[in-house]
Amino acid sequence: MQIELSFVVHMNISVVIPLFNEDESLPELTSWIAKVMQDNNFSYELLFIDDGSTDNSWAVIEELKLQFPFVRAIKFRRNYGKSAALNVAFEAAAGDVVITMDADLQDSPDEIPELYRRIREEKLDLISGWKAKRYDPLSKTIPTKIYNAATRRMSGIKNLHDFNCGLKAYRKEVVKNIEVYGEMHRYIPVIAKWAGFTKIEEQIVEHRARKYGVTKFGMSRFINGLLDLLSIFFVGKFGKRPMHFFGTMGVLSFLLGTFLAIWLIAVKLYDISMGIPLKRDVTDQPLFYIALVAIILGSQLFLTGFVAELVSRSAPERNNYLIEKEII
Repeated sequence: MQIELSFVVHMNISVVIPLFNEDESLPELTSWIAKVMQDNNFSYELLFIDDGSTDNSWAVIEELKLQFPFVRAIKFRRNYGKSAALNVAFEAAAGDVVITMDADLQDSPDEIPELYRRIREEKLDLISGWKAKRYDPLSKTIPTKIYNAATRRMSGIKNLHDFNCGLKAYRKEVVKNIEVYGEMHRYIPVIAKWAGFTKIEEQIVEHRARKYGVTKFGMSRFINGLLDLLSIFFVGKFGKRPMHFFGTMGVLSFLLGTFLAIWLIAVKLYDISMGIPLKRDVTDQPLFYIALVAIILGSQLFLTGFVAELVSRSAPERNNYLIEKEII
């Protein structure tokens, strides 16, 4: 009789770093993370997601792999965005705690031990960093404050000041059960809450001035942020039951239009029965066209809800990304 023994080695931490054209900062960042991990005796992996960089980032990562065996990396064939990078990284991460940080050295790896301790000891699902003192320009900080205030109000997560901070810590079960697509990385705490992970806290973290490169922030993200916020609110509340939204609006609109039409007809019949001369036909009254539009709109909304209900029952493949290279 042959007995097979299997041993499962638990990895403490997966550090996930999405990047785009950050070749100058990668060596310093990797050495810094390695020092922090060794000082705290963590078992770990460093997972780079190269989001289609056009500089020497991938060549630098390949050189770092020769020096640091804990480095893993995935390179996209083209630029898909931070959400795509995080989604792929979450699928690949093996650590009990997953920590995300930006590659530009504005996040400090010295925050990692405390983030790990709180996730493990306080049994938290997610910790979001709060850069109370920032070094970003006003063109970035003002939109950030507006969206954070709106997100707190719409999501009900009142204890977070900065939803979009790149430095976050997650319990492994969280990243394995959420989907990040489009540009939804700004609202990962909201996605996690809608998925049932409600133990969400905040930690004040250091925000360091940019040392290399330039910011990737553009004004287009101002509009995209608003659209993403509305999208995540709708999907979170009605994604599994779109008929509740469209159907309710449709029924109300249809009933309003029907009531107005019946009222106009009833008034006309009453006038006829009482011998009152008709001032104008029903079809000549503006209220008739309002009633007609309400009935048509109600029918369309109801049908939209029905079609959305059918679509929601399928499983669209939103997260297909072409991977050019991997370092395992």
